[in-house]
Amino acid sequence: MISILLPVFNAAPYLEACLTSIQQQSFTDWELLAVNDHSTDDSGVILAEFAATDDRIYVFNNTQKGIIPALRLAFSYNQGDFITRMDADDLMPIDKLSHLRKALLKKGPGHVITGRVEYFSETGLGDGYKKYQDWLNHLVDQQSHFEDLYRECVLPSPAWLIHRTDLIAAGGFDADRYPEDYDLCFRFYEQDFKIIGIPEIVHLWRDHADRTSRNNPTYADQNYLKLKLYWLTRLHRDPQRPFVIWGAGKKGKLMARYFLDRQISFRWVTDNPKKQGINIYNQILASSDLLEREKDLMILVAVATPSARKEINDFLKEKNKKRGKDYFWFC
Repeated sequence: MISILLPVFNAAPYLEACLTSIQQQSFTDWELLAVNDHSTDDSGVILAEFAATDDRIYVFNNTQKGIIPALRLAFSYNQGDFITRMDADDLMPIDKLSHLRKALLKKGPGHVITGRVEYFSETGLGDGYKKYQDWLNHLVDQQSHFEDLYRECVLPSPAWLIHRTDLIAAGGFDADRYPEDYDLCFRFYEQDFKIIGIPEIVHLWRDHADRTSRNNPTYADQNYLKLKLYWLTRLHRDPQRPFVIWGAGKKGKLMARYFLDRQISFRWVTDNPKKQGINIYNQILASSDLLEREKDLMILVAVATPSARKEINDFLKEKNKKRGKDYFWFC
């Protein structure tokens, strides 16, 4: 059986369609553990109506507040062999659970199954969401999720399936770190799980003005960066291999500030001649020639300009640097 964990907060305009898409799944051995997170709209009424006519649907009221406590509560009641998440404003393709389950049964424990995703919107899809969708689907096609772990969340929160025992081994939803879906990716990496992407579209992601990721401050860019740096220092810090920040823009400065506040030594380089040699936070910015002179550095690329990214990528390949080991993309 598959246990589906569903936090719900003020999702009334989309919730009926979401629940119907779950009920229409070709794989029918599932339970839905829905947690009403103090909604002030009709979400609670809609959940109660569906639960009254489908004994696979269970509804709980969150005793605390927020997605993590809601997930924690739902998970505490699960009876499934496999676990997945769902967002209350999204839709499941009819064979989503079937495709994910088939692949996980084939691969066994120690694996996380995901697939392609598709954004949709009644009011027009922003270019940023389209690029994120295409990037996620590229990771699926290339089977390269963990190589880009520090660039962005590589595993969409409602588009994975895992053995319950593996999720428990990774800490379940015990951590209070946001963004919670990205934190879970790092914990899967820490457990040395393998992410397997299947070619089917397994999630239909609705974009709208009230979406949590758009409005909740816990999903602000700065919180993503802090989470990345927390895990970088936990997983990859090596006194014999100093960190090097490549880039002196907004993100590079935030990274430098993070390291300085924690008394973590680092080097700092930039390809911008106007910034080379200047002092920022009592750190002198060097040119990228530093990477030629010093060896065994761990390079953190915080440059977003496409042309500069290509030059940096070509340089790192020429030097036989390995992505995910010798350097990490942060943009």
